[in-house]
Amino acid sequence: MRPFLSAVLALVCLAVSSAQAAHTQVQLIFSADSVKRGDTVLAAVHLTMDSGWHTYWKNPGEAGQATEIKWQLPPGVSAGEIEWPLPSKLPPADITTYGYEKEVVLIIPLTISNGLPTGPLNIAAKVSWLECNESCIPANAQVQAPLNIGSDTKPSADDALIESWLAKVPKAMTGFTAQAFWQNTTTNDTRPLLLQAAWQPARAAAGSGNMDFFPAANDNFEVLPDAKVILNNANELDLGKSVKKFSGDWPKEIDGVLITGDGAYEVKLAVAENTPSTVALPGSAATTRATNNAPQSLWLMLLYAVIGGLILNLMPCVLPVIALKILGFVNEAGSSPRKIRTLGSIYAAGVLVSFAVLAAIVIAVKAAGHKAGWGMQFGSPVFIVCLTTLVTLVAMNLFGVFEVVIGGRAYDSAGELASRSGASGAFFNGVLATTLATPCTAPFLAPALGFAFAQPAAIVLLFFLAIGFGLALPYVLLSWNPALLKLLPKPGAWMEKFKIAMGFPMLATVVWLFNIAASSYGKDVLWLGIFLVVVAFAAWVYGEFVQRGKNKAVATVITLVLLVGGYAFALEKELDWRHAMPMTDAGSLKESANGINWQPWSPEAVAQARAAGKPVLVDFTADWCLTCQVNKKTSIEVDSVRKKITDSNTVAMVGDYTHFPDSITTELNRFNRAGVPLVLVYPKNPAADPIVLPEVLTPGIVMDALERAAQ
Repeated sequence: MRPFLSAVLALVCLAVSSAQAAHTQVQLIFSADSVKRGDTVLAAVHLTMDSGWHTYWKNPGEAGQATEIKWQLPPGVSAGEIEWPLPSKLPPADITTYGYEKEVVLIIPLTISNGLPTGPLNIAAKVSWLECNESCIPANAQVQAPLNIGSDTKPSADDALIESWLAKVPKAMTGFTAQAFWQNTTTNDTRPLLLQAAWQPARAAAGSGNMDFFPAANDNFEVLPDAKVILNNANELDLGKSVKKFSGDWPKEIDGVLITGDGAYEVKLAVAENTPSTVALPGSAATTRATNNAPQSLWLMLLYAVIGGLILNLMPCVLPVIALKILGFVNEAGSSPRKIRTLGSIYAAGVLVSFAVLAAIVIAVKAAGHKAGWGMQFGSPVFIVCLTTLVTLVAMNLFGVFEVVIGGRAYDSAGELASRSGASGAFFNGVLATTLATPCTAPFLAPALGFAFAQPAAIVLLFFLAIGFGLALPYVLLSWNPALLKLLPKPGAWMEKFKIAMGFPMLATVVWLFNIAASSYGKDVLWLGIFLVVVAFAAWVYGEFVQRGKNKAVATVITLVLLVGGYAFALEKELDWRHAMPMTDAGSLKESANGINWQPWSPEAVAQARAAGKPVLVDFTADWCLTCQVNKKTSIEVDSVRKKITDSNTVAMVGDYTHFPDSITTELNRFNRAGVPLVLVYPKNPAADPIVLPEVLTPGIVMDALERAAQ
């Protein structure tokens, strides 16, 4: 275990989490203090959630669990079905979850029989629910309250609260008729559905803002969360949805809640095959959705994943590790072919294990009902601090400041592990390469990831392993073809100087990570810098006086005091590193040096600009995405593109993905992407589809898209 200490530290940083107690308070209340025999009283379970936490509706969606009430009622009292208030869509929208934030009142009618004697009754129930924030916790509580049986029914102090929530329960369909139609186009197991509501035109216009459909639960299919409002030829509103089939035939009937501008209605609709004629409603969600829903081949996407992994070797994130790996091959050039093959295989194992861990995190996040994205660990300030500290130690080790002594032997650690021999070194190099590769999105990788993140858990794991296979493939081929090693320089004294030189790219990586941390900690990030200086000083004391000196006991104490004191004062007290709050994106919205006036992105802002006849350029980016920053500096914020933006009256918008906001994850998923970069150019014609630019840009690519959008 101990030879893998550094590798384990990197993997632990990928999965920092914390367990907490229940975050929902439950209370049983009644609409009446006393109730007459033969009457019905409304009981209600009032759930109050802590800030940021939520519980689920009767159809929780693909993830989640509906709240359950098991009554313990005295003879003569019977409970009806739960009246569920209208829920909200909960993140992540791409897997369709529905529930409640802050609070909800679930209402249940209780019928009191005529034969009950007067006096108090004890009403009790066991309430079970799933509460979720960054993690999901199953919880339950026993609730009870007295209900008095008397000669009259008298409202309680909670009656007004119950009535206010009863008004939020969807009603029976009145005042209009509705019907559903299949559209013929299918994408694998997904098919478009059209819900048509026959309103009066004036009422239709009033309802256009909030129209949606929340389905009832069904094991055979799922109504996806995408929604577009459509105006048909009869000047009435239709709603476009998509249905994903899991088994059996396409459903003949759809039931759920139809949401309109003036209320929510329970509906059960037969689905017909013929499709009515419709036109898109300008400014609706239909003008901001991706339309590229062509069927995608699993095998083609897997090939893209392998190619994308190969290209990751050339991305700037991984270059420092590549140089160290080549140095390791030079060092092993004189070893036996068997040993070289073994080390190459262990390196590949380090890569694959790391990608498997990342896949497990993605699967767990999706199963908990949250959004997942490529490189999402870089949105965690805790992960950034861990990784910055680790890479600092790598740099110190490359400079020869210290070694790790294990079991009385001097083992190479950190940078030495990555640049010299040993199974632990090969494995750690694979972990480090994976960790530094994940903020990069290479060509071919974006569509593969976008496809994978919408698939079941087994496919997600398969794709992550395919990317890891591509990343490790060049080194595996090199290790299994020792003749190729003859092309590398001969081992010699130059290797020690080259190893030291490689410490400087690692320091550059520290600077990059430090800049990412600043987006979470602001000016307080100075304390992270102070902590890193203390860590470097402690490493020097340890190497100079514990490993190479005589006063080992005193030096060991000083090293521990420096590390513990630096952590307690700089990280815990001053930085409060485990409770960072994302900074605002104001910095990313400043006018660039070339005069681009960046605006914050939102679907509403895009629709508003297009309704005004203006093209829109949207740059979805993140501080930790090196490809994004290179694109911005070389192909967007340049004089020629800036002039084109000004001349074409294009509105430039930034979608800051540094801290993984759910709204941007949803938008990326709409374009079959699992991460940034994503640059879109919307034509000024609101009915035209957006132009999706490639991952790696040139000024010519951007200007050509702007020219087409302005036409």
